[in-house]
Formats: sequence, structure tokens, C-alpha cells
Amino acid sequence: MARNAKNVLFIMADQLRWDYLSCYGATHIETPHLDALAARGVRFDRAYVQSPICGPSRMSFYTGRYVRSHGSTWNGFPLRVGEPTLGDHLRELGVKCSLVGKTHMTPDIAGMKRLGIEPDSTIGALVAECGFDVMVRDDGTNHTDYPGRCAEDYDAYLRSHGMGGENPWEEWANTAVGPDGEWLSGWMLENAPYPARVPKEHSESAWLTTRGIEYIEAQGDQPWLCHLSYIKPHWPYLVPAPYNDLYSAADLPPVNRSDAERETDHPLMQAWINMRVSKSFSRDAIRDIVAPVYMGLIKELDDQLGRLFAYLEDSGRMDDTLIVFCSDHGDNMGDHWMGEKDLFHDCSARVPLIVYDPRPAADATRGTRCEKLVEAIDLAPTFVDYYGGAPRPHIFEGRNLTPLLHGQDPDWRPFAVSEYDYSTRDARRAAGVDQNDARLVMIFDGRWKYVHVETMRPLLFDLDTDPDELNDLGADPAYSDTLERMRNLHFDWTRRHHNRITRDAATVEAMADAREPPGILIGYANRAELEADGLGMPSHSDR
Repeated sequence: MARNAKNVLFIMADQLRWDYLSCYGATHIETPHLDALAARGVRFDRAYVQSPICGPSRMSFYTGRYVRSHGSTWNGFPLRVGEPTLGDHLRELGVKCSLVGKTHMTPDIAGMKRLGIEPDSTIGALVAECGFDVMVRDDGTNHTDYPGRCAEDYDAYLRSHGMGGENPWEEWANTAVGPDGEWLSGWMLENAPYPARVPKEHSESAWLTTRGIEYIEAQGDQPWLCHLSYIKPHWPYLVPAPYNDLYSAADLPPVNRSDAERETDHPLMQAWINMRVSKSFSRDAIRDIVAPVYMGLIKELDDQLGRLFAYLEDSGRMDDTLIVFCSDHGDNMGDHWMGEKDLFHDCSARVPLIVYDPRPAADATRGTRCEKLVEAIDLAPTFVDYYGGAPRPHIFEGRNLTPLLHGQDPDWRPFAVSEYDYSTRDARRAAGVDQNDARLVMIFDGRWKYVHVETMRPLLFDLDTDPDELNDLGADPAYSDTLERMRNLHFDWTRRHHNRITRDAATVEAMADAREPPGILIGYANRAELEADGLGMPSHSDR
């Protein structure tokens, strides 16, 4: 039965490549449940995150603002107190905004202390959790070595099902069972092919799906947004049986890299290729055992989403719930001689984005694909619009996707932007870069991908003739005109207002109309000039 309240189910996977879903054209893996969601909604084919790393990417999703604007530029860099978040905007509209899963949020403890905000107060709890009411916080971290960011709820769940130990997350979900029954660390890549100790029905993906369903079941008619945020297929690359051996090296797509990339003269790219994680994933022996398990994690996630979508169908929630599926970034998986995420190749900075809108106005676009350049920051203004909120362009730097969902063709952004602060990476020191200069900015206009590299020459790729991004043209004088044009687009973006967020445009215009505050008269030579402007003397000085 359809309900009157409008809801949002905001699903995010972690480290999921866009091209490892069959609805995006992958032939090496089938993801039927996400394919079915795409058939009912819009598949955005050119969606880019604001940073190819968990923390800053997610802070942009949650604020609707670029990384340079919200300031949380790397994992563990706090989102400053006072930065408006999705939860802040939605609560003003009477919407409950809740978390089930990961945010990678680091609270600004120093800022809270300075302002006298107690972390355990109502306001303090919201500030510390990026504006979300928390049902479950699970960042997929090891609480033994990373206190304060643990998976306590999941640990308790495992213990309740007979899987105990000092650290159940580590000892069950991230420990493999070897061929002779021995326990093996899931952190070691060589152990990836072995099954995790935890049974599939109790894996983190299964558990988070169950908690998401429990959250939805507990909601009444109050409108809600549930951020169901999975930690997989993020490393450790370990998955329960039978997903650990569903795929083999023979199922992998060809690795995407060239000898020219490895022989680059660009000092930063040289340093990146020489990092340990890049060297590991550049070895076929490693990629051939890890990538099939990465696929197994994706398959497990798709199966769990099938369970979730079946529940939504049976409960009638498909009728009143906007569903968004996306990822916070991709995974290089050996492409371009690199591992992990990082940098702006499409395998890392481009993500899947599928939006199902239950409203009749979206009927015309069901099962379609959109090639507009969309960004992670577009979701926050879309959610505010969905709940009837007024536009907030002085705060949100993203664009409302509703017109695209409803078959309209609005003027759209001419280029997408992504940023990267690599000050904490080994490559920064190897390249001899000061931490204050360790900044990268991608400008992509749909064909040309330009990467500004502070203190070094830029990178440039032509995705029309080189869709695999194998040929860096940044040092080729034949492309000087294109480099200059892209450099100007970057400069145009840097000049935009991005921190004047406490006054909207209407208020600014009203202040301009009023000229000066009441009672303040500046520059008038006499009463005649004052009266000519239609003003009178202030009462306290009209003498």
C-alpha cells in the first residue's frame, strides 16, 4: 500500500568501479538486481566524485560542496564545525536523516571544544556524525589499532551468533580459512582467494542490509532519508564462500595499461607508479587472485541488494521512496600500473549512479541513460528539492538532478571537477613536493581531461581518441591551445564564490537596494541630496 510520506534510500558502495556492473556494459560479471533498478530509473553514464578518496568524497556527497569549500581534504581531516550538511538541510524540512553504515566522518573535536559543544549532547552528536541520526555506524575499521572508529554493533552481532574473540570483525570477517583449515590474515593479498571465516549470511554486507530493512520497518509516516552505506567491495579483499571462488583470472577484463605510462617523464606519475600498492597490483600474480575476489564482493553486494529491493517491493515502499545507488570512488585494480584508488582515471574518479524516482513525472525516463556531466555534489540539492525545499545555490555547489530525471533538457555544467590532496601519500615525498603544494585538480569537459598539478606540468587526455586514458598529452606542444583552454576553465572555477554561504542571493539584493543600514548616511553633502534619494534624516539627528 502506498504511503503519503516521501522517503529517500541513499545507497552507497565503497570503492566500486562503474565498469564492474553489467548495466554499465560489463560482460565479465552480472549484477541483475542493480540492472533491474537501472531499468526502472535513470543510469547516469558520466558521474564523477569530487575526490577519488573516501573521506573527502563523502564529505562532498553530504554537503553538496566541493572539497576546496568544505575543507575536509583527506581521510581523517575533520569536517569543520558549522559546515552545513544534508542532515541540517533536511531537518529544517521535517525529514529524519539517518545513517546505517559508513561515513568516514571525522569530527572537529577542537572546534566543538572551542564553541563549547559537548560531544554527547544532541547537537554535539549530530555535528560529530556529519548531521546524521545514527542507527549504525560501521566504517569497516579495526578497533584494536584504530580506537574510536570501530564496528561495535557488528562485533556485538557476531558475538550473538557464536562468533566471538577479542576482535570479531578482524577474527571472522577479515580472517580467511586456508586449505588446511588454518587461519590467514585478510590483509595479505595472497590470502584473497580463501573464504572468510564468517558465513555469507553473517557478512558485513548481509548484516548492513538487514539493519537497513529494520530501519525502514521501524519508520512511520514521517518522511525519512536512510543513508545505507556499505563498506564493500573496499579492501580487505576477502569474501565468504561461495563468493570467494565464483570467478577466476579467466573472467577478468584485460588490464588497462601501457608501457608508455610506466616510462612517463612526469615526476609525480613516476612516484605514484613506484608506491608499494601500485607495484603490488601491477603484478599479474596479484591482480589475477585479487580482482576475482573483488568481483565476488560485488556479486555478494548485488545479491544483498536483491533482498533489499524485494523487501521494498513487498512492503509497498517502492511507491514512495526515491532510491539512489552510487559509489564513493572506484578502484584502479592494476590499471595504469596502479593499485588502490587515487588520481583521476575513470576507473577511480568515475562512479556508477542510478536513480529511481517513484513519481509519475519520471515515467518518461525509466530505463534510460543520461550522458550529462554529473557530480557527487548534485545529490544533496536533489534531495532537498524532492522534499519541497527551496533552492540553496549560495550553499550548494551541485545541481538539482530532478529536471534530468523528469525528461527535461536544462542548461548544464560544461565541465566536471574533482580534487585531490596527496600531502599524506608516499608519492608526495618521493617527488620532493612540499605538503602545501600537494594539490591536484581535474577538469573534464566531456572529451578532454585536464589535471592541474601544482609545481609541475599538467596532464592531458583526449577521451575521444584515447578512451582508455593511456596517452598523456600534457607535454606535447601540439596541444598548447587545448591546454590553455582547459587551464582557463580551471581558472574560471577557482574564481567562483564558494564561501559566502550565510547570505542568499535575495538577501544580498535587498541589502544592495537598501544601500546602507538604517540610520547610516554616507557621502551626502547636504539635505537636498538626501531628499533627492527619497531619504530623511535619522530621528536622533534630525535637527
